[in-house]
Amino acid sequence: MMTEIQLQREFVKFRIRTDRPTFIGNRFGKYLTGKVLDVGCDEAVLAKLLGKDRYSGIGLTDQAGVRIDLEKAGRLPFHDQSWDTVLCLDVLEHLNNLYQMCDEIFRVAKQNIILSLPNCWSQARRSLAKGSGAIWHYGLPPTPPPDRHKWFFNTEDACKFFQQQAFSRPAVEIVELVALENHRPIINRMWRRLKYPSRTRYLNLYPNTIVCVYRKS
Repeated sequence: MMTEIQLQREFVKFRIRTDRPTFIGNRFGKYLTGKVLDVGCDEAVLAKLLGKDRYSGIGLTDQAGVRIDLEKAGRLPFHDQSWDTVLCLDVLEHLNNLYQMCDEIFRVAKQNIILSLPNCWSQARRSLAKGSGAIWHYGLPPTPPPDRHKWFFNTEDACKFFQQQAFSRPAVEIVELVALENHRPIINRMWRRLKYPSRTRYLNLYPNTIVCVYRKS
């Protein structure tokens, strides 16, 4: 069973780095209420959508309003429930202290939390099947990489992780859980479903991103 929470599936196309936060900002915009904190903001794409008066990004990039190394800091420099909404989009998988930072995100959020994680299996399946090629953000390059993942997991793992964050916290519920998959012709999707009739197997192989929206009451 993939998850006790109903997992939705949507088809998208991410061509460049900024497409994912742009899509999430628009698709889940109704949850971006009040003052919004973007943890690991990268290029701070959502600042244009929300406005500088409501948006604040933290991280290591030049676009971050607060420069912070999330691994070294360990703790977010904010009081409990000091932000109405907190986002963390495809960031936790880069951190050794993933669980600690997730706790911090829930600590500083007052109402809404939006987390996204990649499905690492979807990035690896072709190279593994061929027995050649590189796996994005993994492997052993000749020189130290500027950016790499610390965790390797699939859609099922991500859903269980998201689910546990709600179950382990009082007054927290999941309001949306969505798997994002690249647009493909209908014939391709039909062939994939015939090849992998198990819903869990299919979802572990093809969606590229899983987004979870929480609400605190």
